[in-house]
Amino acid sequence: MRILLVHNHYKQTGGEDTVFFSEAALLEEHGHTVEKLTFSNNNVNSAFDKLQAALGVVYNYKSAQAVEQQLLAFKPDVVHVHNFFPLVSPAVFYVCQKHNIPVVMTLHNYRLICPSAYLHYNGKVHLENAHKLFPYAAIMEKAYRNSRFQTASVVLTTGLHKLLGTWRNKVDLFITLTPGGAKLFQDSSLRPHPAQLAVKPNFTEDLGLGAEKRNGYFLYVGRLSPEKGIGTLLQAHAQHPFKLRVIGDGPLREAVEAHAATHPGLEYIGYQKRDRVIQELKAAEGLIFPSEWPEMFGMSIIEAFSAGTPVIAAKIGGGEYLVEHGRNGLHFAPGNAEDLVAKVGELERSSAYASSLGKNARQDYLENYTPEVNYQKLLHIYQKAIGLKAKPAPTATIAAEAGL
Repeated sequence: MRILLVHNHYKQTGGEDTVFFSEAALLEEHGHTVEKLTFSNNNVNSAFDKLQAALGVVYNYKSAQAVEQQLLAFKPDVVHVHNFFPLVSPAVFYVCQKHNIPVVMTLHNYRLICPSAYLHYNGKVHLENAHKLFPYAAIMEKAYRNSRFQTASVVLTTGLHKLLGTWRNKVDLFITLTPGGAKLFQDSSLRPHPAQLAVKPNFTEDLGLGAEKRNGYFLYVGRLSPEKGIGTLLQAHAQHPFKLRVIGDGPLREAVEAHAATHPGLEYIGYQKRDRVIQELKAAEGLIFPSEWPEMFGMSIIEAFSAGTPVIAAKIGGGEYLVEHGRNGLHFAPGNAEDLVAKVGELERSSAYASSLGKNARQDYLENYTPEVNYQKLLHIYQKAIGLKAKPAPTATIAAEAGL
């Protein structure tokens, strides 16, 4: 199969970039011919560059030409879009339809239904945006990059293309990362066809089973920012000074350092390379995932599963669906420090219980999150998209779309 992967890189490398390259490598390992068409926000620096990007966010003609040239030269069987914002623009979907090439798009974030892309900004979850064609209030609240102008450009782009039917009619299949994500998008202003949403989680390499006897500490790995639940984690630790190691960096670093200075049970070890993170995951009694926004997924969760490490997760977003309470980990109420303390206590009191949860976590990894399992799911999605494009739309469906 010939697969064209399209991706707009942000200035700071993130999870979407990791998935983009990991899936490309996975497909190549299985003998597929893969081409990557990438755009980068690193090329947007001057005021003129930013103005051009803003003006082209609805439909970027320059990007449309680049996509078309790639389609004609490579002749892919399917196009997989990971991120089109802002430089690619929805033009990619129109060009692919022009050439009758199936399109799959991974919904890595909530950009199509919330300008912040997270359904969270200014310290609050904003689920109300999911149901609005044009969430005007988000503009006044500077939901995207603390800018009314930039927020307005996102609201205009996504809303206009909802009205034009771009998302319903120009994308053959959307990939969502959890059943919860699929339900949220299904019930949103995006209004996808029910069969348009396919659930495929991310994957991780097998880290190998961790130590049978753990070191008695709990671990946090991730960005140190408010929406990640760092405040709740520190409150919980102040109430009950359990052994805790924190890996990561971000705007709340000073708060974590200050807490560690007065609470010896917390060890802050800063940003660490992957090898050290894996080492810590394999030795920890449990991973704490306290996120307070509806994260699309949770890579650290499935990495912990791979190591046979149970996860204590806030019951929201990816944590709610990846962690099964009492089986591979425990849930606590988002933002509730007392509940988090209670769940930590459950694992502290019984290493046998923690070990049992860890064994189930490892089994879940083997069944759902290995590269091979993921490849089979991705291939099935591509084949389905190709089949949908080859099959003429029934007259009844066309009439329904036209409102007849």
